[in-house]
Order: sequence, then C-alpha cells, then structure tokens
Amino acid sequence: MIGHQILLNSKDSTSRVLPIKKEGERYRIQFESEFDFKPETLVAIVDSVVQDTKFASSYIVEVEQCDSGEMVYSYKVNEEEQSDIIPCKSRVQPKNCYSLLFTLLPASNLEAVEENTTISEGKNSIFNWILWAILVGAVLFIVWWFFLRKSNRTSATNPNLIPLGEYHFDKRNAELLIEERRIELTGKEVDLLLLLYDAANTTVERELILNRVWGDDGDYVGRTLDVFISKLRKKLEFDSKVKIVNIRGVGYKLLINE
Repeated sequence: MIGHQILLNSKDSTSRVLPIKKEGERYRIQFESEFDFKPETLVAIVDSVVQDTKFASSYIVEVEQCDSGEMVYSYKVNEEEQSDIIPCKSRVQPKNCYSLLFTLLPASNLEAVEENTTISEGKNSIFNWILWAILVGAVLFIVWWFFLRKSNRTSATNPNLIPLGEYHFDKRNAELLIEERRIELTGKEVDLLLLLYDAANTTVERELILNRVWGDDGDYVGRTLDVFISKLRKKLEFDSKVKIVNIRGVGYKLLINE
C-alpha cells in the first residue's frame, strides 16, 4: 500500500511494486521503475498508512539507493519524538532506483513503564483484597469466639441451663434459648423435655412418660402426649441436630447429634 501511494504521488500508475522482503524486523519495499520523491510527501504517505492500519507505533523509515546502497533519506517515529536521521525535508530527491526500508522498533520506555505500573497496580490490588479478606475473617472469628466463650460461661455458671445442641434449656425459667430467641415452655413441656433429656439417645417408654409427667392427675386423655411431643418438636426445629423421634409401639427418643 505504501509503495503504490509513493508511485502514484510520482505520477506513475503503471509500474509495479515488487514483493516485499522481510529482513528480521525490517521490511524492504522494492520498485520496478525509478521514481522521484519529496521527503515531506513520503513522510505523510507512510504515516497515513501506518495510522490507518495501526501496523506500528514506533518505526524507522529509510530510503536506500539501489546501485550504491547509499541511504538518501530516513526518519524515526515513536510516541515521544519524531526526528530525521538525515535532515533533508526541503530537497526533492531526483528520479532514481530506490528501496524503501521499514523497521519496527520495540515498545517505547514509556509504554514499558506504563505496563509495569499497570502490573504493579494489579498486584497491589490483589494484595489489598487478600489483606482485607484476612482482616474480615479475623474479626468474624473473634466475634464468634467471644460469643462462644460467653455462652459457655453462662452455661457453666448457671446450673439451670442445660446444653441441648445449639439450644440452652432453662428449666427454671421454662425457656429454650437459641441465638437471640427465647422460646417459652409450659410446665408439662419442661417436665417432658427434662425426662427425655435425662435419657437422651435412648427410648423412653410411653407408659413411663405418662406416669412421670402426668402421674395420677387424670388430666390426660387419648393423644395428649402426642400433642405435647408435636409442640416440643416445633420448638426444637431451629437445630436440626436435636430431634424427638417416635419409636412405634414403644415410646419416644430424644436424639442429640453432636
């Protein structure tokens, strides 16, 4: 594309541009016919093509005379400066056989600095995120440990609090405590839960439960026990490790899975 534009600018629309040869990082553009050129025009043509194709950002353009190998004109382009290696912008180069050499340059120091800065900022961002995550984790652990210690101290200092999975069974105040919840129990529910707790993970016969909890009161009929069991199950539903299971035809069992 550059070669054709140069020929057209010298009013030659019939001559061919020979195949481009790659010499390392340099490309050699050769022409079938002789031509003349004005340096300013050459610069404008090359820069226009490079910008349109985004082929390179830093490069050197050299014009070499075919017979002598003499460099008759050259210039360099990068982000920071544009300077002629051979300053002769005002003089038209006579008609002759020329080769155009286009050399790619590595990224400028500025690009390298920007790239390193970006990488460094990325690393710092990752490091800051990891540090933040560690700090948050540490705070959460301290909060959890504090409440655990507080809970354990409460259980140890209050003999009326019975640990029941995630619950604390307050038999004196007839309550089940879990997290921020206080679940009230009736007197019969306290007696029933205490009986099952004392025999945790073993089956308590139905008749034994009725005698111990209701005795000779005579105020239970039919499915009264089953109703109380159902109510207790509802109040224990916040901890899946604590369950009251029915042993068909025998009685009930309080399961506590640690």
